[in-house]
Amino acid sequence: MFMTNVTETQTTTQTSFNSLRREVKPLVNLAVPLVAGSLSFTLFGVINSYFLGLIGEVPLAAASLTMSVSIIIYGALFGFIGPIGYFIGTAYGANDSKKISGVIKHGVVLGVLAGTIGFVLMALALFVLPYLGQPKEVLEIITPFWLLTGISMIPFFMTFVFKQFYDSTDKPWTGTTLSLISVAVYIPLCGWFVNLFGLTGAGLAAVLAGFVGVIAIAAHFYLMPAHVPYRVASPWRKAAFAEQLREGLPMGVQYLLEGGAITVAGLLIGLLGATALAANQIVFSVLGILWIVPIGMSAAVGILVSQAVGAGEKQRARSIGVAGMMIAGLWSLLFTALLILFGKWVASRFVSEPDVIAVATLLFIVWGLAQIFDGIQSVGVGVLRGIFDNRYPTRVSLIAYWLISLPLGYLFGFIFKWGAAGVWAGYGAGLAIASVLLVRRLWKMTGSTVPLHEISQGEKL
Repeated sequence: MFMTNVTETQTTTQTSFNSLRREVKPLVNLAVPLVAGSLSFTLFGVINSYFLGLIGEVPLAAASLTMSVSIIIYGALFGFIGPIGYFIGTAYGANDSKKISGVIKHGVVLGVLAGTIGFVLMALALFVLPYLGQPKEVLEIITPFWLLTGISMIPFFMTFVFKQFYDSTDKPWTGTTLSLISVAVYIPLCGWFVNLFGLTGAGLAAVLAGFVGVIAIAAHFYLMPAHVPYRVASPWRKAAFAEQLREGLPMGVQYLLEGGAITVAGLLIGLLGATALAANQIVFSVLGILWIVPIGMSAAVGILVSQAVGAGEKQRARSIGVAGMMIAGLWSLLFTALLILFGKWVASRFVSEPDVIAVATLLFIVWGLAQIFDGIQSVGVGVLRGIFDNRYPTRVSLIAYWLISLPLGYLFGFIFKWGAAGVWAGYGAGLAIASVLLVRRLWKMTGSTVPLHEISQGEKL
């Protein structure tokens, strides 16, 4: 009897290992182009940080403050239209091209709506800035750049809708190539416009590059003969909007809570002065590049899970998630070591002010350690989105970021007087809690006893 149990355990372990190994290759094949595609957003921050750093600390601080506030709007609206990719993935797994056509048709409208809402919210937020205790010299120059950042959201979200089509239909490199067109246009424009117009020039360049990018990706989708099956006539349906909104609203709220916590933390750092803000901008610009691997892996996991559910292969969901966490975890460990060892050198590539470099170096260490938990929680969220379990991550965000991260960040940063590093150390504690809760939920929702129809509808168990 004992030998039988041992044999069964060994067989189960071998089966689990084989399942994980089978998922690694398709995950990597999808995640690599998704990571490369994420550069179309993160490189904008790196590029303007580089060019603005050449003209001084104050413009760099203004860009940091703008990013700290805009990230909450980007996040909420990103979640709002995020389910489009998972609906496309599920339909693609079920070979339903007509469904994909309808999703895209309604999704483009939602993309334009999301970008417009983003601009309006940025414009309204501008009136609140004078009452947030931010540096006076920063507020004096920020308005044009702030508003242009809002306008650039319109082409960004339109591009995102089309890119989700390519990502979810096994053509990720095509979507990546098309989305990087805006970056290629932005690099020379930013350098030229910053020399001419300073901080405002960086905003102008972002708007122009964004519209060039969306025109390119939309033209490719509507003109390529291979996309004819996905451009079939489909009626406008309120139910289609309702379906996307049903899943998009909790995703949007989840991103709002997470991005809002980052925004509040950024505003707290603003209370520490322009030096802390400038250092924060450098760190976030660099981390934007490092984050794209967990973010890309999260998106890849979600797409593969949604395709598996559409194809009736729900049992693959757990293996896909675990494989994604292993890959993201290894990446995070590698770059944690690099940030700790070379953070000072990286900071000195952006600015020459010793105080800014010193603060940025410490922030690199704190965020490097937090990266490990961020990679785990990102993949966990990806699996749950792929099975349309979008409400649980929203509750986790409320608990982890607002009830844990921000109070601890204030305690460490201001009561214990650890400064900007203390604020982000508190955020790292929230990431650790989120990773534990999300892994637990993933295990529960992908168990073999969970019916397929409950997974695909995201029922609460």
